[in-house]
Amino acid sequence: MFDLTGRTALVTGASRGLGQWIAVALAEAGADVCITARSEASLAETRQKIEVLGRSCQTLAQDVTDIASIDTALSSVRSGSGTLDILVNNAGYEQVSPSLDVDEDTWDRIVGTNLKGAFFWSQAAARRMAGQAAGGCIINLCSLTSYVGIPTAVPYGSSKSGLLGMTRALSAEWAAHGIRVNAVAPGYFRTAMTDVFYQDEGWTAKMLDKIPQKRFGAASDIGGAVVFLASDAAAYITGQCIPVDGGFLASI
Repeated sequence: MFDLTGRTALVTGASRGLGQWIAVALAEAGADVCITARSEASLAETRQKIEVLGRSCQTLAQDVTDIASIDTALSSVRSGSGTLDILVNNAGYEQVSPSLDVDEDTWDRIVGTNLKGAFFWSQAAARRMAGQAAGGCIINLCSLTSYVGIPTAVPYGSSKSGLLGMTRALSAEWAAHGIRVNAVAPGYFRTAMTDVFYQDEGWTAKMLDKIPQKRFGAASDIGGAVVFLASDAAAYITGQCIPVDGGFLASI
């Protein structure tokens, strides 16, 4: 039920961190994967990891804030079966700042990447999936800030809260087309984007104390959740968001 052989997945923002882990996990489950990032050269490591598994990997340079380029990028996706079965909206951007100091450019970059880009990628993918006999699956990367307020992360939290609402609304609208829309909300994972926080030993100790499992997330934790939602094991699940957080949200 978890086998993705014969399916084609597209993962945005897959050059590093969560996006790379997710793309590799989908390939391990049998999917061929198309990966995107603003620079195609930055995708080389992820592509190598996927091809070592014997799966096909296509790389595309695409900035999710460039809405006009999404259709062109999607039209170039190669698929052995001719279908696009899975879309993972992973591309994201975060910049912490006191709310009184947030300017319009910062707001637009964060919300444009995390929410606007995810919506228009979903729209483009759904137009393709709606014509497929098997429909398709869209998975959004939400956040703990989709549920709780984090000081100095207001634009980010606003975008991720909006992404959770978008997940629910699209799932209700697109179920008639055979398209499932779900999300995962990663807890604390050490990636290139968040590494600056983990360099602070005091912050690290404080956060570990708040996580019931007393550890930060690993690649297999986020990959497993996404593979589950993309697979037939989750065929009757749509409009849901799974926190992958070691129990953080359950304990506050």
